[in-house]
Amino acid sequence: MDAQLIAFTGVAAGMVALPGADFTVVVRNALASRTAGLASALGVAGGLLVHTALAVAGLAAVLVTMPVLFRTVQLLGGAYVLYLGLSTLYAIRRRPARDGSGTPDGEPERPAPREFGRALRQGFLTNALNPKAPVLFLSLLPQFVPDGQPPLPRTLLLAALVVVLALIWFPAVALLVDRLGRWLRRPRTARAIEGGSGVALTGLGLALVTGPLLR
Repeated sequence: MDAQLIAFTGVAAGMVALPGADFTVVVRNALASRTAGLASALGVAGGLLVHTALAVAGLAAVLVTMPVLFRTVQLLGGAYVLYLGLSTLYAIRRRPARDGSGTPDGEPERPAPREFGRALRQGFLTNALNPKAPVLFLSLLPQFVPDGQPPLPRTLLLAALVVVLALIWFPAVALLVDRLGRWLRRPRTARAIEGGSGVALTGLGLALVTGPLLR
């Protein structure tokens, strides 16, 4: 039994499940439809795949050690999350109060193919532009590589495990929201949840844009 691998699985699961911009985007899009929620979940996993690949390749170390480049990623990520938050709040303001987040009977609207792509893109960019991820992976992965073992195969295994956990957790969140959809998509409830999501995303975006360098 690999005790270090078990320990890493627990730590990585907690890291993946920690509420943040990824979680908020998945919940917000799952309110629109199951398909949009699952598309966002897949996008988040795709963003994690980028970070794990960079960590394995050693490129994340370059990003972390170059303050200007790191700050650029931080600003881009913050600006995108801020855009998602403000656009959510703006959409709620423009939507008639009786509309909620679906059809009048409370059932979700069927997303067009372009809406699937948009949800996928939102999930991917929200995670891929997260400036904290390179720091987390660089500080976390090496601690679970046993002494005497080749680092590359072990790091690849740990990175793949993170992506697998994301592919379990975020689709589960989207399906849970969809399962509770009839209640969550009631006009008042949906507006409250979307409003909370918009405020949370706006706050996270502002914190990244105006905050100090995350190092």
